[in-house]
Amino acid sequence: MVAAILANWAMVLAMERSANHRRAWMVAAIGLDVALLGVFKYASFVSRNVAALTGGDALVVDIALPLGISFFTFQLMSYVFDVYGGKAPAQSRPARLMLYISLFPQLVAGPIVRYEQIEGEISGRRESAELFARGCERFVYGLGKKLLLANYVAQVADNAFDYMGQASVLYAWLGAVAYALQIYFDFSGYSDMAIGLGQMFGFHFPENFDYPYMAATVTDFWRRWHMTLSRWFRDYVYIPLGGNRVPKPRWLLNMLAVWLLTGIWHGANWTFVLWGLAYWAALCAERLLGLERRPSALTRAWTLVVVLLAWVLFRSPDVASAMRYVAAMLGVGAAGICGQDFLSALGGTYVVLAAALVGCTPLVRDLLARLREGGHAWVEQLWLVAVLALCLLQAVGSTYNPFIYFNF
Repeated sequence: MVAAILANWAMVLAMERSANHRRAWMVAAIGLDVALLGVFKYASFVSRNVAALTGGDALVVDIALPLGISFFTFQLMSYVFDVYGGKAPAQSRPARLMLYISLFPQLVAGPIVRYEQIEGEISGRRESAELFARGCERFVYGLGKKLLLANYVAQVADNAFDYMGQASVLYAWLGAVAYALQIYFDFSGYSDMAIGLGQMFGFHFPENFDYPYMAATVTDFWRRWHMTLSRWFRDYVYIPLGGNRVPKPRWLLNMLAVWLLTGIWHGANWTFVLWGLAYWAALCAERLLGLERRPSALTRAWTLVVVLLAWVLFRSPDVASAMRYVAAMLGVGAAGICGQDFLSALGGTYVVLAAALVGCTPLVRDLLARLREGGHAWVEQLWLVAVLALCLLQAVGSTYNPFIYFNF
């Protein structure tokens, strides 16, 4: 990470000071970042697939994946793009660029903070007791999402996906729903904690989630899920390729490029490639059929089904496992509709599942807002104290349970 920061810092300074070779320096910096990501994250994947195609032996590439490499590489690239596009000046002090890249709250799992969004606060932020208090509140909400919801529904998801026997249809669907809840509360909980820690130190990180499971369409889902990544690809890939201001065949190719890159960014596995292609197909279908302009109960149901099936690809270790799991969800090879596996799993976790389903909606947020407006802010404070106490009790007796996006 330090080597990448110093190399980008030097090349961007050279780009800023060069009148005739700005583009060449920009391409060199981006090429270096992409190469680093390719070597550390994808060299082994490429080697295995080349060997499979040629029938030879795979070159063993056993390199430890640097923590947060996908996130800090994208932030370095945003720095290069923002300076090249005139949105921010080049940073003359390497220590300040290091601060931007290595900010510990969001280093390992986002949100992806662009240089232009934080450049002013790196050199002139202000802390305050009020901002620190708001940061503490946001941190507690994120901690609660992770420890009290994500970790519990994860047990249901893990049991369902690891089950090698014949699952019932409802148990397969329950496992998919549990994983959808797990990854949402795990990742949005991390984002809340990162945003809260940033506020404590005077930084304002962008929001990363906006109740994505309330989306009316798949397009709307991606306006609400991992918003900083979606905007990154939109502004640095999709729009430079021409966006939607091109003929329809070219637009389809632009979307294909964005979603292939989105899938590959998440990991070196064919499941992620197919995950990206599935969203490309769904989003293109919505656009071509005009569904995104006519949201309804049917489009909401379609969205939830697409998202759940896509999460199966995302969670599965390989494509074959994903296909078996989807087949069970559709009743192919399943042990009936409702088996003892479903009843046992639901009976042990229905309270947490119900709480998680409510937590996916803005109901709690809106209720607390009304109480604040009515002069009952103490209710939220009491709620936060209770959440923090439960989190501490849970943390004392729990084992190591990392965040999902640490893997990416």
